[in-house]
Amino acid sequence: MTKPIIKTTSAEDIPALQEVLDRTGLFPSDLLPDMLAPTIAGETEAFCLTCLVDEKVGGLCYTIPEEFAPGTWNMLALAVHPDLQGRRLGTALVSAVEQQLIAQQQRILIVDTSGAEAFARTRQFYGKAGYQEEARIRDFWAEGDDKITFRKAL
Repeated sequence: MTKPIIKTTSAEDIPALQEVLDRTGLFPSDLLPDMLAPTIAGETEAFCLTCLVDEKVGGLCYTIPEEFAPGTWNMLALAVHPDLQGRRLGTALVSAVEQQLIAQQQRILIVDTSGAEAFARTRQFYGKAGYQEEARIRDFWAEGDDKITFRKAL
Protein backbone atom coordinates (compact mmCIF):
# COMPACT_ATOMS: atom_id res chain seq x y z
CA MET A 1 0.00 0.00 0.00
CA THR A 2 1.33 3.40 -0.93
CA LYS A 3 1.11 6.38 1.40
CA PRO A 4 -2.49 7.62 1.60
CA ILE A 5 -3.39 10.94 0.03
CA ILE A 6 -5.80 13.18 1.93
CA LYS A 7 -7.68 15.69 -0.19
CA THR A 8 -10.75 17.89 -0.12
CA THR A 9 -13.78 15.86 -1.10
CA SER A 10 -15.20 16.53 -4.56
CA ALA A 11 -18.53 15.63 -6.12
CA GLU A 12 -16.75 12.91 -8.10
CA ASP A 13 -15.79 11.17 -4.82
CA ILE A 14 -19.38 10.76 -3.63
CA PRO A 15 -20.27 7.41 -5.29
CA ALA A 16 -17.14 5.74 -3.89
CA LEU A 17 -17.73 7.34 -0.48
CA GLN A 18 -21.27 5.99 -0.54
CA GLU A 19 -19.81 2.52 -0.98
CA VAL A 20 -17.58 3.11 2.06
CA LEU A 21 -20.67 4.12 4.05
CA ASP A 22 -22.62 1.11 2.81
CA ARG A 23 -19.82 -1.21 3.89
CA THR A 24 -19.34 0.42 7.31
CA GLY A 25 -23.01 1.05 8.09
CA LEU A 26 -22.10 4.41 9.66
CA PHE A 27 -25.24 6.05 8.28
CA PRO A 28 -27.41 5.62 5.15
CA SER A 29 -25.29 6.48 2.12
CA ASP A 30 -28.20 8.10 0.30
CA LEU A 31 -27.90 11.02 2.77
CA LEU A 32 -24.35 11.82 1.66
CA PRO A 33 -24.99 13.85 -1.54
CA ASP A 34 -27.35 16.29 0.20
CA MET A 35 -25.13 16.42 3.29
CA LEU A 36 -22.06 17.37 1.27
CA ALA A 37 -23.70 19.61 -1.36
CA PRO A 38 -23.28 22.89 0.59
CA THR A 39 -19.71 21.95 1.49
CA ILE A 40 -18.72 21.11 -2.08
CA ALA A 41 -20.41 24.29 -3.31
CA GLY A 42 -18.41 26.35 -0.79
CA GLU A 43 -21.57 27.58 0.93
CA THR A 44 -20.44 26.61 4.44
CA GLU A 45 -17.32 26.46 6.58
CA ALA A 46 -17.89 22.72 7.04
CA PHE A 47 -15.44 20.52 5.19
CA CYS A 48 -15.02 16.93 4.18
CA LEU A 49 -11.73 15.18 3.49
CA THR A 50 -11.34 12.05 1.39
CA CYS A 51 -8.55 9.51 1.81
CA LEU A 52 -7.19 7.92 -1.34
CA VAL A 53 -5.17 4.71 -1.28
CA ASP A 54 -3.60 3.59 -4.54
CA GLU A 55 -5.88 6.11 -6.30
CA LYS A 56 -9.04 4.54 -4.79
CA VAL A 57 -11.31 6.15 -2.23
CA GLY A 58 -10.70 4.58 1.16
CA GLY A 59 -12.46 6.85 3.64
CA LEU A 60 -13.81 10.22 4.66
CA CYS A 61 -13.95 12.66 7.54
CA TYR A 62 -16.71 15.31 7.69
CA THR A 63 -16.37 18.19 10.15
CA ILE A 64 -18.62 21.17 10.89
CA PRO A 65 -18.34 24.27 13.06
CA GLU A 66 -20.55 24.32 16.14
CA GLU A 67 -23.12 27.09 16.09
CA PHE A 68 -22.78 29.67 18.87
CA ALA A 69 -19.43 28.22 20.00
CA PRO A 70 -16.65 30.08 18.19
CA GLY A 71 -13.60 27.93 17.55
CA THR A 72 -15.38 24.66 18.33
CA TRP A 73 -15.84 22.03 15.63
CA ASN A 74 -17.66 18.70 15.51
CA MET A 75 -16.38 15.68 13.61
CA LEU A 76 -19.71 14.27 12.45
CA ALA A 77 -18.44 11.37 10.35
CA LEU A 78 -15.27 9.33 10.13
CA ALA A 79 -15.37 6.19 8.02
CA VAL A 80 -12.74 3.90 6.52
CA HIS A 81 -13.56 1.08 4.12
CA PRO A 82 -13.52 -2.18 6.13
CA ASP A 83 -10.92 -3.72 3.79
CA LEU A 84 -8.54 -0.87 4.71
CA GLN A 85 -9.18 -0.58 8.44
CA GLY A 86 -6.18 -1.06 10.72
CA ARG A 87 -3.83 0.71 8.30
CA ARG A 88 -3.91 4.09 10.08
CA LEU A 89 -6.13 5.76 7.48
CA GLY A 90 -8.51 6.97 10.17
CA THR A 91 -5.55 8.42 12.02
CA ALA A 92 -4.37 10.16 8.84
CA LEU A 93 -7.82 11.65 8.23
CA VAL A 94 -8.22 12.88 11.82
CA SER A 95 -4.72 14.34 11.79
CA ALA A 96 -5.44 16.19 8.54
CA VAL A 97 -8.65 17.62 10.03
CA GLU A 98 -6.81 18.72 13.16
CA GLN A 99 -4.03 20.36 11.15
CA GLN A 100 -6.55 22.25 9.01
CA LEU A 101 -8.35 23.51 12.12
CA ILE A 102 -5.09 24.46 13.86
CA ALA A 103 -4.07 26.45 10.77
CA GLN A 104 -7.39 28.32 11.11
CA GLN A 105 -6.65 28.95 14.81
CA GLN A 106 -9.65 26.93 16.00
CA ARG A 107 -9.84 25.79 19.64
CA ILE A 108 -11.64 22.49 20.14
CA LEU A 109 -12.67 19.42 18.16
CA ILE A 110 -15.39 17.15 19.52
CA VAL A 111 -16.79 13.85 18.34
CA ASP A 112 -19.81 11.87 19.51
CA THR A 113 -19.99 8.10 19.52
CA SER A 114 -21.92 5.27 21.10
CA GLY A 115 -21.28 3.62 24.44
CA ALA A 116 -22.39 0.26 23.02
CA GLU A 117 -19.92 -2.62 23.04
CA ALA A 118 -19.90 -2.60 19.22
CA PHE A 119 -18.21 0.82 19.42
CA ALA A 120 -15.46 -0.16 21.88
CA ARG A 121 -12.80 -0.01 19.14
CA THR A 122 -14.07 3.41 18.08
CA ARG A 123 -13.72 4.72 21.63
CA GLN A 124 -10.23 3.22 21.88
CA PHE A 125 -9.29 4.88 18.60
CA TYR A 126 -10.24 8.34 19.87
CA GLY A 127 -8.45 7.75 23.17
CA LYS A 128 -5.25 6.79 21.35
CA ALA A 129 -5.62 9.90 19.17
CA GLY A 130 -5.53 12.13 22.26
CA TYR A 131 -9.26 12.68 22.75
CA GLN A 132 -10.70 12.56 26.24
CA GLU A 133 -14.20 11.54 27.22
CA GLU A 134 -15.89 14.80 28.13
CA ALA A 135 -19.54 13.84 28.53
CA ARG A 136 -21.91 10.90 28.63
CA ILE A 137 -25.66 11.07 28.11
CA ARG A 138 -27.25 7.86 29.28
CA ASP A 139 -29.70 6.09 26.97
CA PHE A 140 -29.28 8.75 24.27
CA TRP A 141 -29.22 6.58 21.13
CA ALA A 142 -31.49 3.92 22.62
CA GLU A 143 -32.22 2.30 25.97
CA GLY A 144 -28.84 1.19 27.28
CA ASP A 145 -26.88 2.97 24.51
CA ASP A 146 -25.17 6.09 25.82
CA LYS A 147 -23.92 9.02 23.76
CA ILE A 148 -20.25 9.65 24.57
CA THR A 149 -18.64 12.93 23.60
CA PHE A 150 -14.90 13.08 23.21
CA ARG A 151 -12.96 16.37 23.17
CA LYS A 152 -9.53 17.48 22.07
CA ALA A 153 -8.04 20.93 22.52
CA LEU A 154 -6.27 22.02 19.35
